[in-house]
Amino acid sequence: QALAYDRFVAICHPLHYPRIMSQNLCFLLVVVSWVLSSANALLHTLLLARLSFLRGITLPHFFCDLSALLKLSSSDTTINQLAILTAGSAVVTLPFMCILVSYGHIGATILRRPSLKGICKALSTCGSHLSVVSVYYGAVIALYIVPSSNSTNDKDIAVSVLYTLVIPMLNPFICS
Repeated sequence: QALAYDRFVAICHPLHYPRIMSQNLCFLLVVVSWVLSSANALLHTLLLARLSFLRGITLPHFFCDLSALLKLSSSDTTINQLAILTAGSAVVTLPFMCILVSYGHIGATILRRPSLKGICKALSTCGSHLSVVSVYYGAVIALYIVPSSNSTNDKDIAVSVLYTLVIPMLNPFICS
C-alpha cells in the first residue's frame, strides 16, 4: 500500500513529491503497516491457543498456515473463521481497495495527458508492482476470505506457497 501511495504521489503530484513523501510520512506508513500486521497475527495466535488439537496429526503444509491449522482442530472454529473474515476484511480488503484507488488515480492522470512516453514510463514504474499486488491479494483472498472445503488441500498448499515464497522473491525485482 505504501508503494502504491508513493507511485500515486510521484505520478499525480510530481512537483509536490518531496513535500508530501517526507521521512515522517514514510516512517508512519511503515509503523502503521507493522502495527496492523502484528495485531492481526496476535489476534489469530490468541484465538488458536484456545483450540484443541488431536495428537499425532501431521500438518500437510510447508509451514503452519492458519487455514490448515483450523482444519486440523477438534474444537469449534466458528469464532476463528469469523475473525479471519472480519480481520481479513480490515487488513486485506481495505489496503487492496486503497491500492486500487491509487492506481485508478494514476490511470486517470495518465489518460488526461496522453503521451506515449508518459504512458510507457508510468507502466514501467507501476506495472510490476501492480501485477505482484494482484497475484498476492488474489492468493490471500482465495485462501482466507473465500470459503473452502476440506477437499481443496492441494490448492491451499499451492496458494500459501505462492504468497509466502514466490511473491517475496519477486519484491527485489519490483523495487529495482
